Amino acid sequence: MKCPGQDSRYWKPGSIFEAKCPKCGTEAEFFKDDTTRKCKNCGHRFLNPSMDFGCASYCQYAEQCIGDLPPELIAQKENLLKDRVAIEMKRYFKQDFKRIGHSTRVARYAERIGKKENGNLAVILPAAYLHDIGIKEAERKHQSTAAKYQEEEGPAVAKDILDGLGARNELVEEVCDIVGHHHHPRSEETVNFKCIYDADMIVNLEEKQKENPTASEKLEDIIENAFLTENGRHLAKQILVSPN
Repeated sequence: MKCPGQDSRYWKPGSIFEAKCPKCGTEAEFFKDDTTRKCKNCGHRFLNPSMDFGCASYCQYAEQCIGDLPPELIAQKENLLKDRVAIEMKRYFKQDFKRIGHSTRVARYAERIGKKENGNLAVILPAAYLHDIGIKEAERKHQSTAAKYQEEEGPAVAKDILDGLGARNELVEEVCDIVGHHHHPRSEETVNFKCIYDADMIVNLEEKQKENPTASEKLEDIIENAFLTENGRHLAKQILVSPN
């Protein structure tokens, strides 16, 4: 079945129109279902300015519907993915507001660190939302929330969520890899992993400070030696050592 929005039987007047090339101003003819056109004058290829890419930004069958997705739409799709991952994380944890709050704060800090560290937020944010997603299966199978069990069970759950949202295979693989060892850095790590590790460390320290406060000197020592990025250390000091 063809998507009704792209089926010419449902087209109305104006479904074939002209648009100016943003480079040279020459008119180019568009059909409603054209994703891009190449300017006959200057050769610049540009997006259909009237096409609604709304459903294509999250639909896993978008490539089959409208052909190869332009780079602009791929970026839009991955930008929207993080919001849908957040929704799926909340749906998965249901009424477990403590874990929802933890993952949301990790994502918030990871985004701040990631922007400073030039990380890939399309990877960082889904991985941050899903970093503890294995905890329910760890409890069910092992009667434990230990880090090793979270890491063991998390990737399969994360993959199911990301596959269901139509995420690219490369993105799924990197996110699942991070989820699968997020408490245990390797000798060499990606910037994306480091941003999530530091964000999780900040939230864990925040939570411990509320329950059993650590002296500021010891806290500063932890921040100096345990964090993986300079911007993570800076943010941790702002939040934990001198919050005011």
